[in-house]
Amino acid sequence: MDLSSQRQSPNGSRGFRLQAPLVDSVSCYCRVDSGLKTVVEARKFVPGSKLCIQPDINPNAHRRSKNSKRERTRIQPPLLPGLPDDLAVACLIRVPRAEHRKLRLVCKRWYRLASGNFFYSQRKLLGMSEEWVYVFKRDRDGKISWNTFDPVSQHPQPLPPVPREYSEAVGFGCAVLSGCHLYLFGGKDPLRGSMRRVIFYNARTNKWHRAPDMLRKRHFFGSCVINNCLYVAGGECEGIQRTLRSAEVYDPNKNRWSFVADMSTAMVPLIGVVYDKKWFLKGLGSHQQVMSEAYDPETNSWRPVSDGMVTGWRNPCTSLNGRLYGLDCRDGCKLRVFDETTDSWNKFMDSRVHLGNSRALEAAALVPLNNKLCIIRNNMSMSLVDVTNPDKNNPRVWENIAVKGQSKSILSNLWSSIAGRAVKSHIVHCQVLQA
Repeated sequence: MDLSSQRQSPNGSRGFRLQAPLVDSVSCYCRVDSGLKTVVEARKFVPGSKLCIQPDINPNAHRRSKNSKRERTRIQPPLLPGLPDDLAVACLIRVPRAEHRKLRLVCKRWYRLASGNFFYSQRKLLGMSEEWVYVFKRDRDGKISWNTFDPVSQHPQPLPPVPREYSEAVGFGCAVLSGCHLYLFGGKDPLRGSMRRVIFYNARTNKWHRAPDMLRKRHFFGSCVINNCLYVAGGECEGIQRTLRSAEVYDPNKNRWSFVADMSTAMVPLIGVVYDKKWFLKGLGSHQQVMSEAYDPETNSWRPVSDGMVTGWRNPCTSLNGRLYGLDCRDGCKLRVFDETTDSWNKFMDSRVHLGNSRALEAAALVPLNNKLCIIRNNMSMSLVDVTNPDKNNPRVWENIAVKGQSKSILSNLWSSIAGRAVKSHIVHCQVLQA
């Protein structure tokens, strides 16, 4: 900053008179001597001065920020040599998702690009986003681990470890918001009991983060996502009222939890699904009676349900393109669909290949994946079912996939079951994330 002259103040201190083109000293004192850190000291020197909107009291802050930005722009290397950055981005967003981890290691610019929202929003806009399956498993020692599976390469992908607070937790919830954020919430720690804690994993950066805690401690509760808001209800908690009626919702845009209407009666939900913009729950009441309720977020109300959908409803199940599907056998080789006109479940599709009834081959999850239904079993074998294909006899309608790199195949798990050996782990949650 150019200083034209110095003058002596009445109290003997020295100050500076600033050039008019740079700043008006009556309206801003951020360029007064950097030793005057407080408003009081500055006003002694510049009477009638007002608070400057600039938070930095560095006398060269205004000029330096602009100059440094220009300098960075001049010396910043291109994303790809010989190409303007917009074309370079158009090239990089076409790199397969499995290679994004390597992109971030090239340089800082590539790291910022491949970790930012713009990069993945462009991939989604151009229809290049890829969906991966994320599976949480519990071993015989009660330890939680997780894996992700790329259905394109059929290879597992590297992941950061599960955070310590959920490494041995039971009864916790798992849901996906915004397509790329996987949330773990609530649950019961072996030492600390019920938890309100909430954490989430960002598939775009491959890192874990904290989120606001729930309003109530709870475990073995129900959860769902409607309109990109996370709902939880019921469950258990230590205390006099062990079974809960309360429900709450988390809005990621507001980044806070708030209570919604309580359930009609306390319940420990066993299965749940979102269908027709409503949340259906089925579980056990405080006296171990089977009960079912449905929540409508538009009216913020619960109502008991006892129609044909709930009567024949079994887990796992999911909705896809407005229809409700469920598995009709233990190993997931048959599908059922709910018919609203007859208010009943009907047989829909049969793979005609029965795998067995062992715990290893038990179908633990049914999730939508790339507009198909994905059946995941405890041994990490998967089946993709194209329910939109009218030709049910086409062999491509029902594809069986074995994840590469797994130590056991379907056949070896079958022999283990015959020999009487127990499966080493079982699936507790399964979700699909997009990036």
